Amino acid sequence: MNELLLDRRDDGVVLLTLNHPDRRNAMTDGMTGEWRRTIADLAADRDVRCVVVTGAGNAFCSGGDLSWLAERGAESVPALRDRMLGFYRTWLAIADLEVPTIAAVNGAAVGAGLCLALACDLVYAAEDAKLLAPFTSLGLHPGMAATYLLPRVAGVGVAREMLLTGRTMQGAEGAGAGLVTRAFPRESLMAEVMEIASAVAANGPIATRLTKVALAGGGHADLDAALRWESLAQPVTMASDDMLEGLSAQRERRVPRFGNS
Repeated sequence: MNELLLDRRDDGVVLLTLNHPDRRNAMTDGMTGEWRRTIADLAADRDVRCVVVTGAGNAFCSGGDLSWLAERGAESVPALRDRMLGFYRTWLAIADLEVPTIAAVNGAAVGAGLCLALACDLVYAAEDAKLLAPFTSLGLHPGMAATYLLPRVAGVGVAREMLLTGRTMQGAEGAGAGLVTRAFPRESLMAEVMEIASAVAANGPIATRLTKVALAGGGHADLDAALRWESLAQPVTMASDDMLEGLSAQRERRVPRFGNS
């Protein structure tokens, strides 16, 4: 069984589905290997305009496969550190893709699974999806960049409550707290997300990639940094075929047909 399904759409949207529903899409070694290869392939594919991540069945992702922790005495701390760092970097490589990424959180997103969603540019959740990071209740320090991603996305207060108490939020509450971009009824989530992804994919690819760079890490440090970036990035798009096509489409009142850039 493929633990990661890939569906390429004609409009440049790629749907990645974590496919181990009987384990609530836990990040097994097999799935991790498939993820590593797939993200590397997508990074090199100029036809890709937007990547959507979701889970098979009723869960988004239950986090890392922790069954091997029962054998914790078999590895030293340095070896465990190397193992975990490789695991984190493999899954969070989605943040390095040049194209926009969207998490469609169709069900429970737990621990590292929640962090995977938060590493995407946009996060849409089912209203009743459970969002939680119960690391300390397992006696574990948070991992998968949880101590960076949660405060960056939802603020330090929300991060403290979720990481120190293990409290579960549902998707609707998470949208109100800024943890997710927006929440939808479960039955309409994927249709809504794919419509959004198609809209993202229809925009100028050069401008979209440069805008993603501008917003990385929460945006520029100050006004002057933003002006310096934009005074370079905007002329780059002004010199592109994308802008000429965009202006022509607006003048002719039609949908633009951007090429791969």
